[in-house]
Amino acid sequence: MEYIIVFIFGAIIGSFLNVCIYRLPLGLSIVKPRSFCPFCEHPIKWFENVPFLSYLVLRGRCRYCHLPISFRYFLVELTTALSGVGLFFYRVHYGLPLEWFFVYAFFTAILIAIIFIDIEHQEIPDIISIPGIVVGILLTTIFRTDGSTAYMGSFLNSAFGVLAGGGSMFLLGVFGELVFKKEALGGGDVKLMGMIGAFLGWKLVLLTFFLAPVLGSGVGIFMKIKFKKEVIPYGPYLALGALASLLYGNKILEYIFGY
Repeated sequence: MEYIIVFIFGAIIGSFLNVCIYRLPLGLSIVKPRSFCPFCEHPIKWFENVPFLSYLVLRGRCRYCHLPISFRYFLVELTTALSGVGLFFYRVHYGLPLEWFFVYAFFTAILIAIIFIDIEHQEIPDIISIPGIVVGILLTTIFRTDGSTAYMGSFLNSAFGVLAGGGSMFLLGVFGELVFKKEALGGGDVKLMGMIGAFLGWKLVLLTFFLAPVLGSGVGIFMKIKFKKEVIPYGPYLALGALASLLYGNKILEYIFGY
């Protein structure tokens, strides 16, 4: 029963994330007005906005203008719901505190929004990353999600994580610009890694730094050869690397360094 509740709640959060994904890059409020069709701008009634079901019943089309609704709406709701179930299972399996689950779920929801925004717009809004740094430091310090025995230890781990994450990406961008004679990384990637460091701490954010290119290299090469794409959003791979570090980072570090 708990997993069903988490799935439903995750789907509702996913529906809200869709609003953020559409509106934030356009500089629109995520509060007002209520949900509307992006084509005809007709307000969407509550029963037309039920996660999963409304998309299926309407067959992926607006009820008023009949233009197709992006499958992204369905995908974000499903991804958020399944990630919530996965994180809850992870929390139960390892016997972690319930509050850690909420911190992880919040962090994951932010990463899901960033993935889809960066794919669609090739940008990561500061309105997400910068407040995310502050919230990340506060949450990890209050709930000591790094396992520290003292609040100061968690605070320092998170603060150094911001510096390590943002600093590593900044240096990578400078190095890439020297080599390629053009901008290699956007400022959004730097701030995103700062936010990831706030939630994961300095060790896991550095692991994320090395995991991201491994995850993205195959896709990048394919897009380069198949579609001749010169610019490929890096945010999704940083986000996926962060999720891998969140779930398996300590085991990976233990395997590599033997502690």
